[in-house]
Amino acid sequence: MAALEQAIIDFFEHMGLLNLTVGNIVMIIVGLTLVYLAIRYGMEPLLLLPIGISAVLVNLPLSHLVNWPVAPQLPPGMEENIFATMAYLNQQYGPPGLFDLIYYLLIKTEIVPLLIFFGLGAMTDFGPMIADPKTALLGAAAQIGVFIAMLTAIALGFSLNEAASIGIIGGADGPTTIYLTTKLAPHILGATAVAAYSYMSLVPLIQPPVIKALTSKEERRIRMEQLRPVSKREKIIFPIISMIVIALLVPTAAPLVGMLMIGNLFRESGVVERLSKAAQEELMNIVTIFLGLGVGSTMRADSFLTAQTLMILGLGIVAFTSATAGGVLLGKLMMKLSGGKINPMIGAAGVSAVPMSARVVQRMASEEDPGNFLLMHAMGPNVAGVIGTAVAAGVLLSVLG
Repeated sequence: MAALEQAIIDFFEHMGLLNLTVGNIVMIIVGLTLVYLAIRYGMEPLLLLPIGISAVLVNLPLSHLVNWPVAPQLPPGMEENIFATMAYLNQQYGPPGLFDLIYYLLIKTEIVPLLIFFGLGAMTDFGPMIADPKTALLGAAAQIGVFIAMLTAIALGFSLNEAASIGIIGGADGPTTIYLTTKLAPHILGATAVAAYSYMSLVPLIQPPVIKALTSKEERRIRMEQLRPVSKREKIIFPIISMIVIALLVPTAAPLVGMLMIGNLFRESGVVERLSKAAQEELMNIVTIFLGLGVGSTMRADSFLTAQTLMILGLGIVAFTSATAGGVLLGKLMMKLSGGKINPMIGAAGVSAVPMSARVVQRMASEEDPGNFLLMHAMGPNVAGVIGTAVAAGVLLSVLG
């Protein structure tokens, strides 16, 4: 009888329901909210859906999907060796859960973020930027949002590494945000990733007010000349030269830019169509699943429910709006210097939310003048922003990493 009573007591003690905390409940609601936004409103569903549902799972007590901390205290030097790190964590916390393996083997080692860039390269057409190289300056100007948000974060008391990870949200590039945060401040990965992808999906709401505040109706109605055709030779040479030059100038940006340009070379060469298609579809789909699950696994109540998280979400808005403003303001300067031949709105596409920012510019141009077609002009700074954000991340890594 005593054995039966003990068995019943043990059963109830090991029920997740009786171990549920208020923090767990809040995070489950947060996760379900992300799932709802992804399904109901189509907000970055490829990422927010897996991030949201994995956030729910890791906050169900005693599920053993995660057993290791996201940012453990390790002996000096061990951080450089992932296998030594995992052996140490196994000794300290027991065997890993499924999401621990996804995070430490695929996210922490940078494999998934880099493969995402490889797939992005295979999906990207740099033709508009090659046709009008000066638009690359607009992509660079938008990176001011990274540094404004970074300086604001420092002023609010964040460490340099945390501030850099928060600032890179302004690049509007989720994989770059995850890549940099994993290296510099993994304990805030969940917050920065959710901010980056949430605000990317809100670009059609965030950017128009900023653009309208900084431009006049006449400026928004400016028509631009049609872009020149870009030859296949130019498209093949561009990724090779870009990869070499950027790697020589900013070596820490080489992994991101290198994978982006290799993927793009596969696309433009025309001789490895099967590989290019695989990078765009099968590979991209697989790594996107692991990226979402890995990021969601870091959204645990004990590390996510902090005042820092709310501040990070707020700073994400600062990063996005200032990046948009930086691009538009340089666009206005280029408009003046060109004698009114450049529509300053295309500067807003300098944030690397491809192709959403460019579509926002086109929609606003059509509202002012139905016959105005700026999409391809806006795609130039848009794809330049992808490179610009990767370079900005490389610069921050070289200084702080």
